[in-house]
Amino acid sequence: MARGQQKLQSQAKAAEKISKLKKQQGHSATEQKKAAQKALVHVCAICKAQMPDPKTYKQHFENKHPKNDLPEDLKSI
Repeated sequence: MARGQQKLQSQAKAAEKISKLKKQQGHSATEQKKAAQKALVHVCAICKAQMPDPKTYKQHFENKHPKNDLPEDLKSI
């Protein structure tokens, strides 16, 4: 019976060690993806690509859609 008790103790110790490692790692991948998605607020009207700021959006539009007219909100930038 001693081996059974040792087995339970080692399993508990291993589970505790794993939980500590997970806490040290910090944010999970899904949390990071959600935060990154919140930062992408500008959406291209033509290809639906997402950009974080209007300057990047304007650069994207000028490079990827040169034949199309620039949207009104980007002309002032």
